[in-house]
Amino acid sequence: MADVQLSRIGGEFLCPAQEAAFQAGRLPETRRHARLMFALSTVLNFAFLASDWRFYGEPHFWVAVPARLIVVFASIACFLLAARVSEFRVLQRIMLAWEAIATISIAFLVSSRSDIALFVVLLLPTLFMLVVPTSFRWTVIVAFGSSAILMAAYMLPPPIPATALGLILALSIQIIGLLLSVMRSNRLRRLEWAAAEAQRRANLDLAESKRLVEAMFGAVPVPVVVSTRTGRIASMNEAAIRFFRIPRQDGYAHLTTRDLVPSEGRRRIHAGITAHQKVRNIELPLQTADGHQRQVLLSAGRVDIAGEECVVSSLVDITDRKADEQAVQRAATHDALTGLPNRALFQTTLDTAIVSAAVGASSVGLILLDLDAFKEINDTLGHDAGDTLLIEIARRLSGTVGGKDLVARLGGDEFVIVVADGARHGPDGNRRILAVAQAVFDVLGAPVAVAGRNIQTRASLGLALYPQQAASSAELLTNADLALYAAKGAGRNRAALFEPALRTRIDARVRLNQEFRAALDEGRIVPFYQPKVSFATGRVVGFEALTRWNHAVKGILSPGAFESVFDDAEIGVLLGSNLAEQVVADIAGWLAVGIDPGRVFINLSTAQFADKALAEKLLAVLEQYGVPPERLGVEVTETVLLNGQAERICEVLNALQAAGIRVALDDFGTGYASLTHLKRFPVDEIKIDRSFVSDLTRDANDAAIVTALLRLGRSLGLDVTAEGVETSEQAMFLDLGGCTCAQGYLYSRPMAGRDVPPYLERPEPALPPLLAALPEAAE
Repeated sequence: MADVQLSRIGGEFLCPAQEAAFQAGRLPETRRHARLMFALSTVLNFAFLASDWRFYGEPHFWVAVPARLIVVFASIACFLLAARVSEFRVLQRIMLAWEAIATISIAFLVSSRSDIALFVVLLLPTLFMLVVPTSFRWTVIVAFGSSAILMAAYMLPPPIPATALGLILALSIQIIGLLLSVMRSNRLRRLEWAAAEAQRRANLDLAESKRLVEAMFGAVPVPVVVSTRTGRIASMNEAAIRFFRIPRQDGYAHLTTRDLVPSEGRRRIHAGITAHQKVRNIELPLQTADGHQRQVLLSAGRVDIAGEECVVSSLVDITDRKADEQAVQRAATHDALTGLPNRALFQTTLDTAIVSAAVGASSVGLILLDLDAFKEINDTLGHDAGDTLLIEIARRLSGTVGGKDLVARLGGDEFVIVVADGARHGPDGNRRILAVAQAVFDVLGAPVAVAGRNIQTRASLGLALYPQQAASSAELLTNADLALYAAKGAGRNRAALFEPALRTRIDARVRLNQEFRAALDEGRIVPFYQPKVSFATGRVVGFEALTRWNHAVKGILSPGAFESVFDDAEIGVLLGSNLAEQVVADIAGWLAVGIDPGRVFINLSTAQFADKALAEKLLAVLEQYGVPPERLGVEVTETVLLNGQAERICEVLNALQAAGIRVALDDFGTGYASLTHLKRFPVDEIKIDRSFVSDLTRDANDAAIVTALLRLGRSLGLDVTAEGVETSEQAMFLDLGGCTCAQGYLYSRPMAGRDVPPYLERPEPALPPLLAALPEAAE
């Protein structure tokens, strides 16, 4: 109503569009009114026509009868024409034409100056103004025009009556008065119409809003439940009905919150709503109508609906996500093949056992076990046979140890046993670990049926004790490793207990470290580059820089030949800075000659993160060589993230990421608390460890873990790169699973920097994985 503006004179809408809408809205009523008016005119004029026969024989008779007949025929014609009118302006023209015909015809009648003529002169304009629903402008024109015509017909020809002036003034006053009434009527009718239209629009908007809310409530994919204060289910959307598996023939009217939410969950929801009027993202189990349990995140709030206090709850089903998290969590702490604890869980268990042994009078024994001639089994019978053997060995070892002991698989054919609760002093400490070692030999002595053959398993064991032979878990593991080395050196298939004389091996490691330092100074530690291939395009999108030792005698050595040097933190820092500068220099050289290497990733070690200025130094090297940060990426393993420097690592990675350097989490799924790392540290990409990729096409467990990791990466918006891709079948599986990139021998072995430009300048793509695999799959 606030936007209604009416003319002060005519009472009509000032806005032409609004006036047109008013006339269009009232057209059916106006049309009925006009047709009734024409019908009454026809009837009345027929009646007057009968009255005019009294003039028969007089000259006026021949004027009155034709005039009456013209009005009758005009009224009938207008009555018929008005029935088909669909626009007000057309109907108004018909009414104006009728008024004009009626005025002219009756003007002939009043020229007789009969007794009733003067009454007609005053009455007809009044009827036009009050009865004919034309616009105000035409009402004024018709009022004065018809009055003028009728007065002229009445007074002319002369002599003009003496009362002519008085009649004109009286008629004018009558017209003005009636026009004021018309103005008021126009205003009231339009205000009434505007109010009715506003109410109608409000009702329509309300109905549309209600319909929209109901449609949204029903169509929203998130389950939404409305319950009353007493727990009665007042409403559910379609998603909720599907979620709770409610049969449509039964409906939800008979259900209450007690049927769906356990008592503890109801208590938490009630406490939260009572305290804060709402709860957000409460994780709790719910019961479906058919008895199944689902894990959800529930948010709820108190609302008033039609005067009744209700609770509106929305649910996010996280059952599958929790299952995926548990699968990934288990993958992070357990070996995918054997189901045994992996290296990370072993390390945690060993540390805990040593802390407990330090408090009480007990010891901890450690047995490292390495299967003898396992490689030959893989080479002769295949990896499937080797996997079958490892699974059986894991089962036997698990049945050998006590309830407080731990059997873990460190990788490959290497197992470890933590023997807890041994006597701390005297020979009893040795007796328990030796007894476990003998039990291991006993269970391994029975042949294992593999690939139709009975395999006689043999193993070498290295034994060490805490605190008799080591002061820490690291020293204990080192001593057990030295003992294992001694057992292998003594002929295998035997156990060796650590002795101080085995320390000579440490001396060999020291010599290796010194030789490695010299190689660093001489520039013999160089980066090799392994390409990273996009599944989307089949082309190289970057490289990973890998450490190689260009040994003066032995040639190119991979890290496996000198991995012990990485235990030296100082060497780790020197190696990291040295390789980073070489990689950036190579990138600058390639870019200078128009070679696009994509993004090259370097590995950051635990030792490097001890340097608070690590990020600044990397960025300074990039600036020195004029290489954009977008050309560099860094990879960190979960071992790095577990070294107790989480805050510093997070700070460094944030600084690198902010500068445009991507961060990849390497060997994902093999460490402990992988999901925690994704939440805590800035990560752009995860790399699936080759241990999961190598057998994913043959091992359902590996396939399930890789699928879960790919799904997790997609849900978190992270790129996923698979390492160790060696077959087209593996590539096809990864491609179909939504993997982003791949590395491995299927595409290329690591290459020296000088070989990168020729590799990138090849005209064909590196390899379209899926297309390359499809023909083989079809066969």
